[in-house]
Amino acid sequence: MTEHGTAAAPSRSTPSQDGPDEGDPRAVWLDLSSEEQQACLRDQGQPPFRAAQIREWIYRRYAQRFAEMTNLPRALRQELDRCFRIWPLEPLAQVVSQDRSTQKVVFRLPDGQTIETVLMLYRRRRTLCISSQVGCAMGCTFCATAQGGLARNLGVGEMVAQVLYFARYLADPQAGPGMAVERPTRVTHIVLMGMGEPMHNYRSVWAAIRLLTHPEAFGLGARHITLSTVGLVPMIDRMAEEGLQVNLAVSLHAPNDELRSQLVPINRRWPVEELLAAVRRYVDRTHRRVTFEYALMRGVNDSPALAHELAQRLQGILCHVNLIPWNPIPHSPFQPTSPQDTRRFAQVLRSHGIPTTVRLRRGIEIDAGCGQLRRRLAQQDQAAA
Repeated sequence: MTEHGTAAAPSRSTPSQDGPDEGDPRAVWLDLSSEEQQACLRDQGQPPFRAAQIREWIYRRYAQRFAEMTNLPRALRQELDRCFRIWPLEPLAQVVSQDRSTQKVVFRLPDGQTIETVLMLYRRRRTLCISSQVGCAMGCTFCATAQGGLARNLGVGEMVAQVLYFARYLADPQAGPGMAVERPTRVTHIVLMGMGEPMHNYRSVWAAIRLLTHPEAFGLGARHITLSTVGLVPMIDRMAEEGLQVNLAVSLHAPNDELRSQLVPINRRWPVEELLAAVRRYVDRTHRRVTFEYALMRGVNDSPALAHELAQRLQGILCHVNLIPWNPIPHSPFQPTSPQDTRRFAQVLRSHGIPTTVRLRRGIEIDAGCGQLRRRLAQQDQAAA
């Protein structure tokens, strides 16, 4: 990065002593349930309040090592550090957009796999886009993440640690890199829209959400978290029963089966009508509005006829449409819709009474689209080998 924040090439981070080493045999503390943490401390002969002290250090002070927890007995700190690592992430590369509103970090996991997380700064929001899988199995034809397939699911700790890393950054006025935000501040919103299909890693994703919303853990309000899915119908029905007011976003991208099956192959398993029926059940059960995400691609899904068809499909559903200017991938046949055609598409939806917004385009020059920077780093490493 230059001093002006331009990110023509990713900045490689120096490995931290607090980061995970490949092959590190220690368990991840953040992967343990509250009951498992309590049992571990009991085995050490510790009183119950020790668990609360550790939570305070992790979720309020963003400690990365037990050695930092100075109000714990030294022998306990040493034993916990011997058996556990807290954060299973190591920043591998980071880039900042030219306007300093967006930062993307590629993290290396203990097994050498990599994931991406993006921090986006708005006037009042500090939004974090986190990953739920290493890669993705959904095969969406326009997505950089899908091109590499699925390597594995992320564990609870690997998801929560993405949030804690940026929470620590936002809380520290001295931490680099510089961005267009006055610090100290905090994460205000989390979207599960990074690498992976969250519904495909349902159990771990919801365990992470419960930690992120628990008042004795990270404590973010459930309404400030959005879970995005390409449309795994049984999991939408399951989410309706979770009892947390987490927002649901559905990546639709086309109003009919012929086109959507080309763009989003999972549509062959759960076609548009089945998906929309599940959304209606979700709204009936939760009384919550659903967001439909629609990535506009020039000459593919951006015609006025498709906008009219989409509006007809969505009639009667408590929803709004978020039109997404597509972040292009090098050598991809897909290209972004023009601003004029984007406005026209939005106007058609609004004329039918469908609430519609156009997402503010962020981080194009830093590969902010899902999986893009990770893919570019992998290509650079292959070329250098």
